[in-house]
Amino acid sequence: MEYRKLGRTGLDVSLICLGTMTWGLQNTEEQGHEQMDYALEQGINFFDTAEMYAVPPSPDTYGKTETIIGTWFASRKNRDKVILASKIAGPGMPWVRDGKNHIDRKNILAAVEGSLKRLQTDYIDLYQLHWTNRPNYHFGNAWNFNPVDVDPRKEKEEFLEVLRTMEELIQAGKIRHVGLSNETAWGTMNWLRLSEEHNLPRMASIQNEYSLLCRLYEPDMAEISLHEDIGLLAWSPLAGGMISGKYLDDARPAGSRWTYSTKYNYRDSEQSQSAIRAYIEIAAKYGLDVCQMANAFVNSKSFVTSNIIGATSMEQLKVNIASVDIELGSEVLEDIHQVHRNYTKPY
Repeated sequence: MEYRKLGRTGLDVSLICLGTMTWGLQNTEEQGHEQMDYALEQGINFFDTAEMYAVPPSPDTYGKTETIIGTWFASRKNRDKVILASKIAGPGMPWVRDGKNHIDRKNILAAVEGSLKRLQTDYIDLYQLHWTNRPNYHFGNAWNFNPVDVDPRKEKEEFLEVLRTMEELIQAGKIRHVGLSNETAWGTMNWLRLSEEHNLPRMASIQNEYSLLCRLYEPDMAEISLHEDIGLLAWSPLAGGMISGKYLDDARPAGSRWTYSTKYNYRDSEQSQSAIRAYIEIAAKYGLDVCQMANAFVNSKSFVTSNIIGATSMEQLKVNIASVDIELGSEVLEDIHQVHRNYTKPY
């Protein structure tokens, strides 16, 4: 396993991060425990979760994933072996704190206490803001994103409140480091600037979507990651499993995520289907598994700190983790580049 620095924290995290969001819906507690056991055996020391998981989110699945991780910690007695990341949910879900879940001091304190209890731990290594309070271009919103109604002064005041609350929690030993998720270049640079100006905790990482099919992180956010030491934790490196081809031609395999919810079907476009077919052809041309090729592509990026993989079966998990041993040659990368030029933003 390869390890990379988590921002300026001094922590070394595995290049492959174990994503957990299927546990509690698509996966049982027993299966979640099996995945964690195997990941740890393979040298993975970095797990990512969130208070809102399992996914698709609902009142019935809220908190279930953290609970599964907590029972694993309790039974294995190995909390010290894992660098654990979790997240506070942003606005938009009425079942989270009665829908009054704007990311502010009150909600952060409540969310941390809830996560610690479910996780059966005294601390969270990396505590992240799952998405912004203000509108953003993530989750399929890139085609209609318009920040014109955002009050930048108000946003910066909220940033400061969040950072001061995180400082309280760090001083109390309940969290160790802080990170962003689903942020923008403007937001990221302001978080970093305010931390420096006010001597407050510095964002260590940013967790945004990144894959062969979604490369919005390039080039501006990638430049920020490299020059400001705030590396990408890439989520959905297989575009929600689409890159495998399993959803082509309206296919919906039994038990797959898209049979549970249409929430993530914003990815399903004519352009993305054409791009997937092209990437599958590249993988076949070079004798590669397309999912391993997609993960290896993410792994190869210098601005990526860790690649958050997930799986609903042990077979998928083993294939995804094994991508760490694959190095894509220049010819493969050139073919990928040509497909990307043809399908720069397929969804």
